Amino acid sequence: MSAILRFSPDLGRWLTHNLDASQAPQALVATMRQKGMNGRAAQAIVAAFTDARQHGTPLPIDHVELPDEAPAKPPARLAPGTRIMAADRDITVHLRTDDPVLALLGNVLDAAECQAVIDMARPRLKPSTLVDPASGRNIVSDSRTSWGMFFRLEENELIARLDRRISALMNLPLEHGEGLQVLYYPTGAVNEPHHDYLAPANAANRQSIARSGQRISTLVVYLNDVPAGGQTVFPQLGFAFSPLRGHAAYFEYGDNEGRVDARSLHASTPVTQGEKWAMTKWMRNRPFVPVG
Repeated sequence: MSAILRFSPDLGRWLTHNLDASQAPQALVATMRQKGMNGRAAQAIVAAFTDARQHGTPLPIDHVELPDEAPAKPPARLAPGTRIMAADRDITVHLRTDDPVLALLGNVLDAAECQAVIDMARPRLKPSTLVDPASGRNIVSDSRTSWGMFFRLEENELIARLDRRISALMNLPLEHGEGLQVLYYPTGAVNEPHHDYLAPANAANRQSIARSGQRISTLVVYLNDVPAGGQTVFPQLGFAFSPLRGHAAYFEYGDNEGRVDARSLHASTPVTQGEKWAMTKWMRNRPFVPVG
């Protein structure tokens, strides 16, 4: 069950104005709380506006749904401690948060592995796409100006080794992972704020969730040092991770019941010098079944 939470149109106009001015959603929540609004209500209203803007759906006018209190948060999948043994490699934990679960990891890949992945991916790159929220089709968009490709799960000896290592690090069975995606960002390329989980707003996403479950965690491995720009930013959390070769950003946003956390909103800022290569692994809450 969920309750209807009503708000004034003036508040809606204020939120739209400030989001258009690139104000951080969490800063808007903080202001609303300072004005006396309940924190949970403020979070729900701001999340509804940011989600609608991201997916191209109509903005709320005077009400949003306030879902029931979520059950107790399950423990993090990422192992505790400052070092994590992931199959064949000792991973360093440079930073972590508990709510939501987010970490900056080092030594995920070595220099030779990073270069080998780049060399294998380069001839297979195509313009990156995103899912159109209305049709569910993959489209090329100015909001995502990178190039990308996918490896098949355990496609060759190196990819199989990386799939096993990353599966152990993310603490989920290998078959729950989608194939590794490599992204190339030339100077000026950007990926605007988005969620990695699948919003059930179109038939394609609903079919994917029914077939393979919801995405629940992401690992972004940086394959080269970027001289300037290209940070992975979390606007609702106030974190920005710089792309350094062999390091990775890890974050969790879903559970086994299909619930997701909108605070996982993230983006890649424009690359202002050089180029950026990154490799992404998405994990599902059930074994991943590719189309076809």
